[in-house]
This record gives sequence, C-alpha cells and structure tokens, in this order.
Amino acid sequence: MAQLQLSNLSKTYGDTQVLQGVDLSIGHGELIVLVGPSGCGKSTLLRMLCGLEDITEGELRIDGEVVNHLPPARRGIAMVFQSYALYPHMTVRQNMAFGLKLHGASREECDRRIADAAKALHIDHLLQRLPRELSGGQRQRVAIGRAIVRNPRLFLFDEPLSNLDAALRVKTRIELARLHKELGATMVYVTHDQTEAMTLGDRIVVMHEGRVQQAGSPLELYQQPANRFVATFIGSPTMNLLPARVKAVRDDGVELELSDGRPVFAMVWGEGMKEGQEVEIGIRAEHFTVMPEACAVEGTLLHGTITLVEQLGESHLIYLRTAAGHELVVRGSGHTRLRMDGAIVVHASPEVLHVFDAKGRAYRRLHPEGPVHA
Repeated sequence: MAQLQLSNLSKTYGDTQVLQGVDLSIGHGELIVLVGPSGCGKSTLLRMLCGLEDITEGELRIDGEVVNHLPPARRGIAMVFQSYALYPHMTVRQNMAFGLKLHGASREECDRRIADAAKALHIDHLLQRLPRELSGGQRQRVAIGRAIVRNPRLFLFDEPLSNLDAALRVKTRIELARLHKELGATMVYVTHDQTEAMTLGDRIVVMHEGRVQQAGSPLELYQQPANRFVATFIGSPTMNLLPARVKAVRDDGVELELSDGRPVFAMVWGEGMKEGQEVEIGIRAEHFTVMPEACAVEGTLLHGTITLVEQLGESHLIYLRTAAGHELVVRGSGHTRLRMDGAIVVHASPEVLHVFDAKGRAYRRLHPEGPVHA
C-alpha cells in the first residue's frame, strides 16, 4: 500500500495549461476515483503519477519520498490501460509473467503469483489461451492480473471499463470493488462515468478544466456539492436549475422568488447572501413529487406541461415545461399513467433545495441528508 501527497501539481504543453495547482492527499488502501468530462486533465494526472508525463510544477510524494524525477520502473506502480495493452503473441500466462521476469523473479515465484492472481480473477482456466481467444471482459481481467502479480505499492486504472458493454461493465465493476477489498491496495481510478465513480470510490475527485472542483465521499458530493458544476455532474439525470432572486434571509433558511414571481423557501445557510441577489435553485429529479392539482402543501409547487416520458421499468423520467418556460426532469414511480401534453404539478420540500450564487458557488444546505421527518 502507498500513501500519496500531491502538492500544487501543474502541467503545461507549451502555452497550454492542462493541470493547475492540484493538491490532494491519498491515504493507505484508499480507492480514489478521478472523474470529470473529457479534456479535464484526469488521465494526464494519472500519467504524471506513474511517470509517463513530466511534472511542470509542484511536488509528488509517494510514502514521503519525492518522486518527480524518478523513472516509472522505480515507483512501484502498476497501471491498467483502457486498451488492455496485452502482447498478442503471448499466452495469458506469458503476459502475466512478463513483468515479473523483467524484475528477476524466479520461475517458482512467477508460478505462485500467477496462480494466486488468476484464481482471484477467475481466469485460471484461461492461462494457455492467446488474447485473441478471449472476450473483452476476460482481456480486461488479464490486464488487471498482470498488474496484481507485480505486488505494486499503487494501482492506477485509466478508464479500464470503457470498452466493455453495459452488462459486462457492471459485472467487472463489482469484481474490481471486491478485489480492492481483498487486496487492501491503494488505487487511483480514472473514469468519465459518474455512476462508476459513485459506486467504486472511497472518495471522488471531481475535475474540470484542469482544476479539482471538489474531493469527498460519494454522498458528500451528492448531498453537499461545492458548486454548480459538481452538482450537475454528479447524479443522473442532471440537477434541475431555476433562476431566482433573494427576498429575505432568515436564521432557518432563505426566502426566494422565481422568475414568474412564485415564492420559494430553501433551508440553506445564507451567509453573505443579500436581498435582491440573483441566484439559482437546484432540485434533483428524485426530490420532486408529482401532486394532485388541487393539493395544497408547504414547499415549492411548480405547474407544467408534460413533453416526454421515458419508461425505465422501476421508475420513469418525466420531462416537463413550466409556465415560465423552464425545462425540468422529474423522476416518478413508474406506476402512474401520464398523458403527453397533459398538465402536471410537482412539489419539492424546502430541505431538498440547493442554492448557488452568480459564480456557481453553493450555499450550505442545513439538512443535506434529505427531508426532515418528525
């Protein structure tokens, strides 16, 4: 297991800044997921960790040792690539043994490590096959096995599941989570899939335009996003946003007014918030409740027209347009019959609302775990 300390890491290619001032601590045995849209710098950061990219500025420490100029072979790191990178003319056993032989391991040591890794990954019956005789999922497990046999201090995964179909991606993701628990190894995992990030990571690091936007546990990022980008990136479907104006700041929250004049109360900490300030209200699709039109409840009531319904089986997504012209997505139970172009009323409680200022910074929610029950 390894402990990493990234201090003000930056990377430039000529005049192009790819990473800017990345500060991050990774503890022994943690599984950290780097997530963000394409081009945000997450794969570049991974390659800097393993030594395939030079560090322009800042300092990288592994177990307290500065490794900025240490070659990849001496960092004690194993990397699993998106493309598998298996030798096509070698069998599974030979692929897994290749790195061990380069490091001078004996035949007995190679056989023992390969047998242990193959058993853990359920590929022990494939050791004599060539890569072309394997499925995509089997090739991915061989690539992981080749990393495991080296017994590295740190595992790096660069979007290892992106080439797999949906069902196999879920299965392999579960195997990776199980493997991390069994090995207790430190892992850094890169993906653009926020579902992978939420289900795999002990902590998630959300990146955008070369900067770390927020680092925390999956629930922390979901319930208390630091800004609008994190809020809309984490969670599927993306968070709904509505423009609003501050009417009054209270000890138990803030009074807001939507663009159509409808009053809204949000239970957020309004430190620094001023009357008349322009803000955005964020509401997740699952925090809406479809209401009977005549029902009167405390909270945010929005009237709209249904434009599309997506059936998902266990639930459905309702797309609607409000009277003020805003597009919203609401997650329903999947059992209610809905009519296209029909009228709909949705409700959201004050404690589920997020509020962002004009720069996209989030105000702290007073009850991030959700609705308060008596």
